[in-house]
Amino acid sequence: MSLPQEEMVSSLIPFPPVLHIVLFSACFPVKENRLFCILHQTSTMLTHSFIHLPGIGLKTEQNLWQAGIHNWQQWQENQPVKTPNSSPQQLTLLLQDSLTELENGPEFFARRLPANEQWRLFSHFRKDTAYLDIETTGLGQQAEITTIALYDGENVHCYVNGQNLDDFVKDIWNYQVLVTYNGKSFDIPMIERWFKIKLTHAHIDLRYILAKLGFTGGLKGCEKQLGIDRGTLDGVNGYFAVLLWQEHTNNNNPKALETLLAYNIHDTVNLERLLIEAYNRNTSLTPFAEGLRISLPVTPDIPYHPDEHLVQRLKKKLQY
Repeated sequence: MSLPQEEMVSSLIPFPPVLHIVLFSACFPVKENRLFCILHQTSTMLTHSFIHLPGIGLKTEQNLWQAGIHNWQQWQENQPVKTPNSSPQQLTLLLQDSLTELENGPEFFARRLPANEQWRLFSHFRKDTAYLDIETTGLGQQAEITTIALYDGENVHCYVNGQNLDDFVKDIWNYQVLVTYNGKSFDIPMIERWFKIKLTHAHIDLRYILAKLGFTGGLKGCEKQLGIDRGTLDGVNGYFAVLLWQEHTNNNNPKALETLLAYNIHDTVNLERLLIEAYNRNTSLTPFAEGLRISLPVTPDIPYHPDEHLVQRLKKKLQY
């Protein structure tokens, strides 16, 4: 049996009837109730966010939360918080667009969120997210990409120069969101130059997000501060990775390549842990933190293992 339209809307949205009337008469038309159903089923930090709207910054967003407007569904055109740089009608239309764009992908929101607030995309688009890290022969314009590691939360993919590096160009389009550390300055420009492509994905660069939370010192420094132990690879860095590639190419040493891939993969899979740590720390500062917390991930099996003897030998070489 089909319900009358008004009863159908009320059955989908667990809010008081008076608020329903305000929402649908002053804000969103009843014909959009399908989108409210989607919102109710997918409550994430993104649907609690208002800073992607023009004229609303962090302070105004916090004022909205304090006034009891915790998500888009609770928005009212006559809400008590003043937004002097945008009209309530304009914001209402943009929230309607926001509801629609939830189904279309992250681009709409990524364009409107500051770099240190891109973490808000994560929980809603997690299944479309990949963690990315590259290794190179150096930092200059003539540097080559040696290996790339890609992790989607389930599977690890490795790409090696001279073997399967070009496969990366096809595989990267399986995702809509990329997560890096310092990728805005290094990984992404390097990939675009090397492959002569333009990556249009939404991009969560953890360098900015972790710095806002007080975690600095590069990727390895942030890992240590958050209790991540690399074991045999402790102390191995980007320059060390250059030496491993040279050992592989100059001496045809398979252990060097395996150690390099193990290092590259650790750089990549640890990004998921760092992002979730940042996500939880940020959401803990909101009035609705309880329902948004994400469990820390289980570290996946790493298909490659570092050669401890080789690592120690190269470390001694670096000391001279």
